[in-house]
Amino acid sequence: EILEMYLNHIPYGGTSYGIEAASRKFFDKSAHDLTLEESALLVGLPQAPSRYSPFRSPDTAKNRQAQVLSRMVEENHITEEEALRAKNTELIYASSETDIKAPHFVMYVRELLEETYGVTTLEQGGLQVTTTLDLALHEDAQASLSAEISSLERFKVSNGAALITNPSTGEILSMIGSRDYFDSEIDGKVNVTTRLRQPGSSIKPLNYALGIETGTITPSTMLIDSPICFTLIGQPTYCPKNYDNSFRGPTQIRFALGNSYNIPAVKVLALNGLENFVNFATKMGITTWDNPDNYGLSLTLGGGEVMMTDLASAFAVFANSGTKVALQPILKVETSQGKILEQYNPSGKSVYVETSRDLLPSVDHPEKVLSPGTAFLISHILHDNNARADSFGTSSVLNVRGKTVSVKTGTTNNLRDNWTIGYTRDRLVSVWVGNNDNTPMSYVASGITGASPIWQDLMKLALVDIETPGPYQPTEGVEGATVCTHSGAVPAADNPCETRYEYFLTDSVSTIQTVEKRQIFVNRDTHHPPNSEEEFGNIEEQEHLVGTDPFVKDYCLDCDPYPEGYEEPPLTIPYIDLTNLDEDI
Repeated sequence: EILEMYLNHIPYGGTSYGIEAASRKFFDKSAHDLTLEESALLVGLPQAPSRYSPFRSPDTAKNRQAQVLSRMVEENHITEEEALRAKNTELIYASSETDIKAPHFVMYVRELLEETYGVTTLEQGGLQVTTTLDLALHEDAQASLSAEISSLERFKVSNGAALITNPSTGEILSMIGSRDYFDSEIDGKVNVTTRLRQPGSSIKPLNYALGIETGTITPSTMLIDSPICFTLIGQPTYCPKNYDNSFRGPTQIRFALGNSYNIPAVKVLALNGLENFVNFATKMGITTWDNPDNYGLSLTLGGGEVMMTDLASAFAVFANSGTKVALQPILKVETSQGKILEQYNPSGKSVYVETSRDLLPSVDHPEKVLSPGTAFLISHILHDNNARADSFGTSSVLNVRGKTVSVKTGTTNNLRDNWTIGYTRDRLVSVWVGNNDNTPMSYVASGITGASPIWQDLMKLALVDIETPGPYQPTEGVEGATVCTHSGAVPAADNPCETRYEYFLTDSVSTIQTVEKRQIFVNRDTHHPPNSEEEFGNIEEQEHLVGTDPFVKDYCLDCDPYPEGYEEPPLTIPYIDLTNLDEDI
């Protein structure tokens, strides 16, 4: 009788009390007709109905179900085979569609509130919550994303997600966790903006920012985009390749980042050091890279998983002149009597905190994590249409007419993730497309397809009625200088060159590299310095314009192109992360 009373009255969340009501709510059937896997899920819910709700958190609900099934095996109620079969059986839930607005955002806010106030206060305390959501913008953005994803289905793209924020205040204006929250076929309830995904090349600006910040590189530093392999202790030899398997030779940092070439990015990471990069990215806002030993040089190409919310926080540092402000979904929390429990003021002038935890981080305490000069240089490169023209053309969807927008794309090699993230001083838009089950997309998902058209549409929506400032102006600590267009070097009086204008951190202007004309040995057949012992048997001395990078010595800048069909052999470099050695070594 006690068990019967318990099963008939126990709360299952919302207005559902008792196992029969829960069975109808979640599976649209009587409790008498529940299967083992369905029963196990419902048995686990009462401990925390909101937290374990499959409508809110399907993965958490599944984990709870697995705990129940394992306990049933321990108590000899079912066999291990029955438990395994139940765990692997897909659950078909009843439709939970309601008129809820911005469901992913609502559930995100609910989880934050639950962490601070507890389930009982949240569900029964009558809290009044004012959020940062711009509902009109959000609904327009959701409609745009959903329509575009529908048009990509023939290219094996089933889902997309987006985040729109104000980078200066951290306010979340729109959070779109999937194309359709109520579509169970794509796991629509999963909020991709808070899930781990590989970022592809969208992570590269953080790597280049570290190099510029430390003076390791400048925007005009020349790196040789040529075949190279790195041998790392305990790891297979790593030979990075560009997305099109070609090589560009001498490439300046501005154009390497703008065109998203891979080999220069890997070289910059090797110069920065893996541990330094992981620590720097963490300081910028990436919270998921816990141990540098878990990663290799492919980290700068997207080898480490991130959350969209973290990536947006990191890019906001560039938009915000080097200052990190936490993402903010809530403006105010009040009791049912109107007493303010917590309040966030974007102006940073008045914040009330009466809880034990600072749920609502204040802009009273922004954190300076990057110099304004480096933030300016990265933003300037990412909005330079000429700097990315070789890869993306001059009229790509990465441009927003009449607006100064910095933007970066990213696509993983396995075509499971495709990103575009861009910003102005006032708005930041991040978009991802892919499939929740990690099946690969077709090759439509590239740097200028997939996420990019959605990003452009959402950025236009976000910038409506916002007067965006004109082109970026140099900040304090930044100087301009004339460099050679081809090499990025200081023009020499005895060797005139075509020039362009470049910006530098003031302290690094004196480090602009030089190139020189001198005698070098070249192979008569390849017209380049010999790349192997065999080529040394057919050489002659010639005068050429010579440049170097830290990995390649005497690279000929004015030699004839390699003969058609010749494959330049890779240079093999032993790599040790000098930042991760014990001091006594």
